[in-house]
Parts: sequence; C-alpha cells; structure tokens
Amino acid sequence: MRILLDECAPRPLKHELTDYEIRTVVEMGWSGKKNGELLRLMSQEGFTILLTTDQNLRYQQNLQQAGVAVVVLVACSNRLPDLLPLMPDVRNVLNTIAPGDVMEVGVS
Repeated sequence: MRILLDECAPRPLKHELTDYEIRTVVEMGWSGKKNGELLRLMSQEGFTILLTTDQNLRYQQNLQQAGVAVVVLVACSNRLPDLLPLMPDVRNVLNTIAPGDVMEVGVS
C-alpha cells in the first residue's frame, strides 16, 4: 500500500504513519496539480490511497474510475495539532479501505 499525502494536509503528518510507505505531493513534484491529474498520476505511480482534508473531492471526481481510495481528515482546521488526534482512527481505516472507497475520519 502506497499512500499520498495531499498538499492541503500538513507535511509533518507523514511522520505519524511510519509503518506505511507514504509520500507527500510536494516530494513527488506534483504541487499545484488539479485533482483529476493528481489521481491519474497516483494511479500511474502505484499509489493506492490519498490522505486529504479536501471534503469536496468525492463530489468532484469519479473515485471508482480512478481506482484509488481516499481518506478524508475532518477537523476544525487543517493544522497539525487538530489533525494529530485523528491518526489512530486513520490507521484503523487504512487496514480496511478498498479502491474507490471514500472514508471520513474525524468530526463531520
């Protein structure tokens, strides 16, 4: 399982998932890419999960067709201190999520 951390999420969040192969959009050189292009690049590079705070992605893209799963972090802000408490639930979701699924973690 390869995870891509979206650029709307703080990069240090990556250090909370050291058991997984996780890269950031910035590390991949994909900063500024639109969601559709980002999903295509993910698929081409073998990423299976996108970790994001973008709650509208599911309504803007055909995630079933993209063949990737999306974990949406839902907190009062995109700041690291607000997202860190969600990480235990994120780890649980990563063990069950399948391609095309969208799962929200946090407070909706």
